[in-house]
Amino acid sequence: MSIRPILKMGDPRLLRQAEAVTEFGTPELEALVADMFDTMHAANGAGLAAPQIGVNLQLVIYGFNQNARYPDAPAVPETVLINPALTPLSDAIDEAWEGCLSVPGLRGVVPRWTRLHYEGFDQFGNRISRDAEDFHARVVQHECDHLAGILYPMRMKDLSQFGYVDVLFPDLDPGNEE
Repeated sequence: MSIRPILKMGDPRLLRQAEAVTEFGTPELEALVADMFDTMHAANGAGLAAPQIGVNLQLVIYGFNQNARYPDAPAVPETVLINPALTPLSDAIDEAWEGCLSVPGLRGVVPRWTRLHYEGFDQFGNRISRDAEDFHARVVQHECDHLAGILYPMRMKDLSQFGYVDVLFPDLDPGNEE
């Protein structure tokens, strides 16, 4: 088990454009994916992008059955998604609360497409093509934003809906949200 440090907002490495993964099925990529899952699980995260641990690659992971940070969220399939492409399936936008392991202790209301199609590859180079909606779609968009150097506060329209988890949601078990 290898838990990596998670970069926090303000670190310039979080603002870079991630580079495409060009080799699949390598021991290095497999180790990186394993470390990312160890790190995400240790932090009670819903997802994690490689740039959040200082690795500038187009690689995100996400998924859970239950999550202490999002107790009302439905399960999201555990997924490794590399070199992703996202396409909205409608113009419908939903605004909902988000948090981020790189923005610990805070939450904000972020607009996201409610339905989307995503494509990419798993760590072995197998093609992934899936439709997602609601929280699943939100998680995918949030994680893929990291690959473009975007943190969720940059997407917010109303900063009056941005604050500390312990103030906004005093009864929520923060997990490891700090």
